[in-house]
Amino acid sequence: MSPRISAIIATRNRASYLRKAVESLVHQTLDPNLYEIIVVDNGSQDNTKQVVEEFAFVPNLHYFFEPVPGCSRARNTGWRNAQGQIIAFMDDDAIAHPEWLARYIEAFDHYGASVGSIGGKVELIWEVPKPDWLSTRLLGILSVYHYSDEMVVLNTDQWLSICNLAYPIEVLKKANGLREDLGRQGNNLRAGAENFLRQQTDEWGLITVYHPDILVQHHIPLSRLTKKWFKNAAFWQGKSDAIMLYPAGKSSALKEKLILGMKKILWMIPRFGLMLVAIDPAERFRRWFQMMEASGFIAGLFLKSE
Repeated sequence: MSPRISAIIATRNRASYLRKAVESLVHQTLDPNLYEIIVVDNGSQDNTKQVVEEFAFVPNLHYFFEPVPGCSRARNTGWRNAQGQIIAFMDDDAIAHPEWLARYIEAFDHYGASVGSIGGKVELIWEVPKPDWLSTRLLGILSVYHYSDEMVVLNTDQWLSICNLAYPIEVLKKANGLREDLGRQGNNLRAGAENFLRQQTDEWGLITVYHPDILVQHHIPLSRLTKKWFKNAAFWQGKSDAIMLYPAGKSSALKEKLILGMKKILWMIPRFGLMLVAIDPAERFRRWFQMMEASGFIAGLFLKSE
């Protein structure tokens, strides 16, 4: 019997987190015959493979090695080797609720062919206390969102994170997978692969659904709670937003780039002033984050994406 749903974890050099992620999938309430676990090792140099081998007793766990770096590349390798009709993505530093996969199946069955993607709630596991300079309004960069206490169809300006997101496999086939020039690659924090796919499913008339009971917990280590990390993430988010304006490998005319760049500069000016006068450190840093994001957007218009 083929599984109904495939859980995909792309991983690179995070073996200790991976063990917890895989354990959470092994201990799902769903009948193991109805799901499979696929771990895609994206060129790890630690003991990732050995960690996966600890679960050799799990018949529905499969390991693939993808040497070409990039989260989107690894995730594409995962779903292209999957047997399920639903593809659920989770990060290697996340822990799934025991009913994670069962609730995904229930939600897809409820909406049927009208759905393009379904995502759930993300709760953070703070490994150190949240710093005072970090505004709650910036937690979205850590994949935090909560749209409703009930299952709801999202508006076009409401987004979900691929750390807890699922698609019908036919949607991924139609889109030819996630854009591989978007999504994290090595040390850069390029983003937006799931957002670009969301734009496509919107164009196809498919809905996006949020279900608060489809829950994962996401580890937030000290390394992600520095101003340097957030500034880098902001810059790459802006750069990714510029890349997303055009199909993969395409660009725009110089005149259009200049117009978009000037609009962004004009957008930045009042926010720069608000940053200078902000007294609250969290609000001041939030404005600085906006400056870095806008700078990244302008860079993405004129510079190569690497």
